[in-house]
This record gives sequence, structure tokens and C-alpha cells, in this order.
Amino acid sequence: MSSGLRWTTLSQLRAKPMLAEADCEVLAVMPYLQSASAHRAAELMVSRAGAPLRLLAVHDDLGAGPNAIWNCAIACSHSPWFLYCAEDAFAGRYWLRFALQALQRQNGAGLLAFNDGKWFGQLAAFGLVRRSWLAPLYGGGLFHPGYAQHYGDTELTLIARQQQALCYDPHALLIEIDHGKDRRTVNPMDHALFHRRAATGFDQMVTDPALLGMVA
Repeated sequence: MSSGLRWTTLSQLRAKPMLAEADCEVLAVMPYLQSASAHRAAELMVSRAGAPLRLLAVHDDLGAGPNAIWNCAIACSHSPWFLYCAEDAFAGRYWLRFALQALQRQNGAGLLAFNDGKWFGQLAAFGLVRRSWLAPLYGGGLFHPGYAQHYGDTELTLIARQQQALCYDPHALLIEIDHGKDRRTVNPMDHALFHRRAATGFDQMVTDPALLGMVA
């Protein structure tokens, strides 16, 4: 097993006030429910990164949802870059190297949208975020804490686009492999919250009518 890969549970994560991840530039956090798929995804991500990576796979033993895991992990870590993904990720070769190079080329970039095979840079379903850019948005969290499963990434992407801080490189390939996703419905409570927040411009962080017009 790679030294860049660590396994834990949400219960254990909440019990520890601080992760021992201060020495890593990029901390990736992958919530998971199925152990077999999580191992395949995590080991491939680490082996193909092409850049130093610390990956923390977190089993959702409390049924809290992925957003709770990401928000908990980011609150107890210090890495300059925080990466969020899921257990259905499939990494292309040098996926992280390409992502970091793209961020270095774009001044002011705060969020990179990986090429997930679906959104093509319009939405950071899997993303790499600069902590210093993120910090003022939600008081230290990755996503608005009201979301359980869906729309946190959508809101964050719209904010990044408002600030011209969204970055994309098609070679930074982190594909989402979920054969039934296009037939599934979203969490209705998350959907309702997203529209309530959109009505206020996400606490006035998004003011461009064209961006707000994309909300559906």
C-alpha cells in the first residue's frame, strides 16, 4: 500500500482534533461506503498522480453524507490544497500533475474542475481548491453546511466563476464512473436549499445574472 494513502472512518475523524497532514501540499479526501470500489479508486489515484499526494479515504460509518465528511476533514487539516472526490473516481495518468500545472498558469485560480467525463469544466463535481481562496466563503468549510449530498459543488463552482477563479484542464482526468447516475434523482432537500440560496445570490456571492440564470 502506498504511504500516501490512509484509511479512517468519520467517527475516528471527528474524535481527532487535528490530522497529521501538515507536511503535504495536496490532501485528497474521498468519502466511501463500498470498500472494494474505494480501494480500487484510491490506489489508482495515488499511483497515477504524477505529483505528491496524501489521500484520506473516509468510511461514512455514521451515514452523515459526503459533504459532512469533506467539511470535517478540511476543518482539521492545513494543506494548501484540498481535493474532494468520491469512490467512483477513475484517475487518468498524471491527473494531479496536470491539475497543479494548470493552476500555476492561471493567476487568481481558486478552484480547479477535473475532467469528470460529464461537465467538461462547467462544474467542479470533483475539484481541487486553494484553501486560502476558500477560507472566507464558509468560515472554513468546503461546502455550505446545509447540503448533505448534492449542490454544494454547484454552488462553489458558481462562486468561483463569479470571481473568475475557476480553472480547467481536460488532461486533468478524474472520471466519475457511475453507470446509473443519469437515471437517479437528486436529494430533494438539497435541491430545495440550493434554490433558496440561489434566490439570495448565495449570500450575495454570485451577482452575475448569466450565472444565476443557469440555476435549474
